[in-house]
Amino acid sequence: MTAADKILFKNNLKQFCQHTIEQRIAAAKEIIQNVQEAANNEEKSSAGDKYETGRAMGHLQKDMHSRQLNEYLKELADLHSVNAGIIYQKAKPGAFIETSAALFFIAAGLGKQATAGKTILFLSPHAPLALVLQNKEQGESFVFNRNTVVITDIF
Repeated sequence: MTAADKILFKNNLKQFCQHTIEQRIAAAKEIIQNVQEAANNEEKSSAGDKYETGRAMGHLQKDMHSRQLNEYLKELADLHSVNAGIIYQKAKPGAFIETSAALFFIAAGLGKQATAGKTILFLSPHAPLALVLQNKEQGESFVFNRNTVVITDIF
């Protein structure tokens, strides 16, 4: 793979991350809106406790999804600061790491995803594993899933 191919590949992975996070943001916004509409449409009945319980549960659900939405927005902002247009020699945000056990892309915490014909572990730059990988170079090793793994390529 040429340097231009590697950069294109990483930019495509970054776009995949952005698209996935934007989908999550849209879904969270829709859920928040639906919960709010349900709360607004809730009619007070003679069973006041049931009404209050339903409103409280709706409020808790809205708060949970609002926190989730804020996390997605923060993750999207962090992703925008990742530079995938550089060939890295060391593991850092924007680097693609090939190992004897798995493929990693340090950009956003999406977990294991199948894309570009490969299964890739997408790591947040703040994830514990990304911190273990930080500044490691080709040929170095680290422990992953209780196994010693060797980095075969970084770009």
